[in-house]
Amino acid sequence: ANVALIFSGQYVKWVSQLRTRLLPGVDPWEISLKYLMGAVVASGGLLMATFNHMQRKVVNPMKAKGKALAAKPKKKKVKMTLRESANFLMSSKYIRNLAVLVVSYGMCINLVEVSWKAKIKQSFPNPNDYSAFMGNFSSAMGSVTLIMMLIGRTIFQKFGWRTAALITPSMIGVTGLLFFLLNIVNSSTLTLGLSSPVMLAVIVGAVQNILSKSSKYSLFDPCKEMAYIPLDQESKTKGKAAIDVVGNPLGKSGGAMIQQILIFAVGSLGAATPYLAVILCFIVFNWFRAANSLADQFDEAMKQDDTEEGSEGGIQPAAA
Repeated sequence: ANVALIFSGQYVKWVSQLRTRLLPGVDPWEISLKYLMGAVVASGGLLMATFNHMQRKVVNPMKAKGKALAAKPKKKKVKMTLRESANFLMSSKYIRNLAVLVVSYGMCINLVEVSWKAKIKQSFPNPNDYSAFMGNFSSAMGSVTLIMMLIGRTIFQKFGWRTAALITPSMIGVTGLLFFLLNIVNSSTLTLGLSSPVMLAVIVGAVQNILSKSSKYSLFDPCKEMAYIPLDQESKTKGKAAIDVVGNPLGKSGGAMIQQILIFAVGSLGAATPYLAVILCFIVFNWFRAANSLADQFDEAMKQDDTEEGSEGGIQPAAA
């Protein structure tokens, strides 16, 4: 997926730059859209052909020869109502801390990303310029995520779950505050050789987005899945269901709701920037608290599991 991001981003950039070779009077964005939609259709056709080939040449022959694994009865997916999910979260501190991590990530990304994309549109009013920038952004995202995934395992092995869990909020907090600070100051002395303070904010916002999402895919998601390991089967199943019902939607919609309220109160997204920075600090602070609390509980649960396994291993030889 990350390799695809790299190549697709460069394709988008190449398509967006075709306008330099077009004749006068030709709409460059129309040509770019045709190339982009053509690539989408071609990719979809390739996927369908690959799937069809695998079904005919791999799956069906294996079934015919009886080499396929016996079909296992599907486990019923636990479905919980909003009320049941909320009650379960309130009853379990462990799951509640995990939900805070998920909600915090969704809200922080939304708070920064909306403002950042508004700055991109301000810096690149031409759709082809906007598309070229986003192409470079996608390629950078894929490259950095690949690197982060390679070093993520080392981080877990050398520093443990707690450090890995705190890297994502640290990146979001530092880069997000820097982005908002540039929007608040908006001084021509801060351009660092770029065309405008807005462009500097765009670059910093892009770095923020890349680091935040790459650390999410390489560290945050593995941390979240590892946190379920010490739980019993019922808590694991209900916990995932509760976070799916409450945590994910609240994280995605919570940041948008905050921005809507602030825009209605102060009149514009730009005027709401100082308040967004304060809210970001508050969310990251609570994210750190929940991550540290969850790390303590996780370490304790893993030690208990190791102790139980050790005691069982010690009893078996004696019984023999």
